[in-house]
Amino acid sequence: DEIHIIFIENSFQVYDKFGLDENTADFTGHALALYRDDKINFKFRLSAIYGGTYMLDKPVDCIVYENGKVVGVKSGDDIAKCKQVYCDPSYVPDKVRKTGQVIRAICLLNHPIPMTNDAQSCQIIIPQKQVGRHYDIYISLVSNANMVAPKGWYIAMVSTTVETNNPEAEILPGLQLLGPITEKFVNVSDVYEPTDMGAESQVFISRSYDPTTHFETTCKDVLDIFQRGTTTEFDFTKITHLSLEDQE
Repeated sequence: DEIHIIFIENSFQVYDKFGLDENTADFTGHALALYRDDKINFKFRLSAIYGGTYMLDKPVDCIVYENGKVVGVKSGDDIAKCKQVYCDPSYVPDKVRKTGQVIRAICLLNHPIPMTNDAQSCQIIIPQKQVGRHYDIYISLVSNANMVAPKGWYIAMVSTTVETNNPEAEILPGLQLLGPITEKFVNVSDVYEPTDMGAESQVFISRSYDPTTHFETTCKDVLDIFQRGTTTEFDFTKITHLSLEDQE
């Protein structure tokens, strides 16, 4: 038997090889493979957040530095001393830059999304080219099956990257798929990325949440922050999984 080895640089070579038309390629790349644009390569990374300790309900007044390096976090009259800080952009506006905006509409429904076989939770991605855009539109639905709503109620979110001066009109194709909407809450938020990567300051800043609903970019950001903070890549082989008995 012959063995054929094919070296593929991008998805377009795959589409061409198997004769996919443009609509099928759009669906495969964006709705199945979850790529956000057409600059697709075949590299996959997984991520996990395992364990952690949280101190809740403590305001952060400022981050304290000495000679450009973080030494603590001030809350009221107290300073929690530390060697590193991990935070989102809202805590360090002087160390981030705005890269765009995201619009999100959170919608309360008293029915599943039509034509989803009454799915109690689902995700829908509208490929950018199908609606004449540069960015995909993301729809997610959760319900009582996810323990986030009373029985008979559903929470849908429609989101995308803002491209125009009329953001709500941009998510209309997604809203139209939901059917009757009982209540809708729309928010446009700025998106930031760090300008200080933390090598000197030891402050490691995450990126703002983008419009995606599958958490791929968030997981990649977690891996990036881990590598910046520890100077080593996260080793998934070192993860151990506790049983329920162990946790008790």
